[in-house]
Parts: sequence; structure tokens; C-alpha cells
Amino acid sequence: MKIKKPSIAIDMDGVIADTESHFITWYYKDYGVLVNRAELFGKPESEAFPNKEAVLKFVHSPGFFRTLPVMAGAVEVIQELMKDFEIYIVSAAMEFPQSLSEKKEWLQEHFPFISWKNIVFCGDKSIIDTDYMIDDHFKNLDFCKGKAILFHAAHNATTDRHQRVHSWEEVKSLLQKELAALN
Repeated sequence: MKIKKPSIAIDMDGVIADTESHFITWYYKDYGVLVNRAELFGKPESEAFPNKEAVLKFVHSPGFFRTLPVMAGAVEVIQELMKDFEIYIVSAAMEFPQSLSEKKEWLQEHFPFISWKNIVFCGDKSIIDTDYMIDDHFKNLDFCKGKAILFHAAHNATTDRHQRVHSWEEVKSLLQKELAALN
């Protein structure tokens, strides 16, 4: 009899893909202004840059999602977690339908070890029923059926809702403790 592993839903943008640095890079490329990460602190992404239309413009631009940098440590930690957890990549990609193929290609390039069966592109993450959910947005974590884990980002930095992690090393440490408590 196969023992069921605990499951984790992992968001893409802002969790395994570094959208903050990408927004900064694209903003500099398009507007010639280098925004410091500290200037993003506590502001919604759409309001964090001098030109308030920029973020919306970027997320609708071909190539934006395909060229996102990988979050430091994400690949290695997820590979390690897969030994003990069932991993699902969950993205509310329907918000930006043109991103679907780019996100799929990005995952194939950077996370080829994750099966297509474990990739969920949806509109509303409240349908996800995993033991854990790692996300950078409260709108997704507030309805999490399992344990909600907030991945730190500038836009969520000023609140204490949900357990916060600041890096993939912190994710690994937290989930190893959770696993030990289950055994």
C-alpha cells in the first residue's frame, strides 16, 4: 500500500519566479529609471512604480513571464521537498491568459522534474485542497484549506497575516519541522 505524501501548492510569481527584480529591470529598460527594491516596500505592485500603468503593461507584454528569473534556492529546495511531499505548482494564470504558454515553457526549462500532472493553471486558488500552500498574496492564502505559508515580498511586507518565510531555505526548514511533527 502506497503511503500518501503531504501535499504542497506552490505559487509561481513572487515565489519561484522573482517578479520584483523583473519589474525593476523592465521598468529601467522602458523608462530609464532604476527603482530601488526598498521603494516597493508595503505597496501593491501596481502602485509601487512611478508610472502606475507600468506593471499592468509588463504583465501583458509578450516575453515578460517567459524571462522571469528563478527565485534563489527554489529549484534545489523543491527537488529536495519532492522526496517527502507531493508538489503542485499552482498559478492564477487565467488572470493573464497570454501568460499560459510562457509559464508552461518557463516551468519546463527551470523545473523539468515537475510533471505536467502537477501543474495547475487556474483563476481562483480557493479550489486548491492541499496540506500546505506557499504564496505571496493574501487573496490566495486567506482561503487556503491547509496551512498557509506567506512568501515574503515587498507588497506584503507590512502585515503579519499567515506564517511568513523569507527564502527557500526558510521554506525547507519549516517544512522539515512540519514533517517531523507528522512522524
